[in-house]
Amino acid sequence: TALTRWLEDDLQVVYRVVEEDTYSTVLDKTPEGKSFCTVCSRLRRGILYTTAAKLGCNKIMLGHHGDDAIETLLLNMMHSGQIKGMPARYTSKRNHLAVLRPLITSLEEDIAEYAALKEFPILPCNLCSNQANLQRPQVKLLLSTLETLNPSAKRNMLNAMADVRPSHLLDKKLREACNLDVVTGDRKATIWTEAEDDEDDFF
Repeated sequence: TALTRWLEDDLQVVYRVVEEDTYSTVLDKTPEGKSFCTVCSRLRRGILYTTAAKLGCNKIMLGHHGDDAIETLLLNMMHSGQIKGMPARYTSKRNHLAVLRPLITSLEEDIAEYAALKEFPILPCNLCSNQANLQRPQVKLLLSTLETLNPSAKRNMLNAMADVRPSHLLDKKLREACNLDVVTGDRKATIWTEAEDDEDDFF
């Protein structure tokens, strides 16, 4: 295939292609009228974790980009009432793997342009497109509309995920974790004791 030729001839790296019949499982496990995305992503993630463990790997990299993070943020806000996007790095509970998303600050259109210039082999995914009324394409349409108001809308939203102001949000637990007054959002005064001052003298 184009992918294996690229790995062998261009990159010249050692690789392993893992083939699993995820399609049948996704169709079987997804309730009628529900999106394939949840079952599909968990299934593929599980295959990655299992393969990484077999190969003795301690890190895996995922290809999520900035658009994915923004769309996930909006979907969680609309459907779950949570401000939650995608972390750039975390440790999985399964096998304690470090999971990295190196493209999380890059927008999809920039990645697509670069991939075209470098002639990267693209693997099509036709499973998602077989469903109607999916939420993520609708959010993409929403983002496109926002960009007609401000061409930098997506970039600004991505930057906003790295510039959170807890004092201007309503999450009292977040304010407390940031040493802010849970009611006013003001920063709490730090009280130094004589014992703490004495401890500092040793450094």
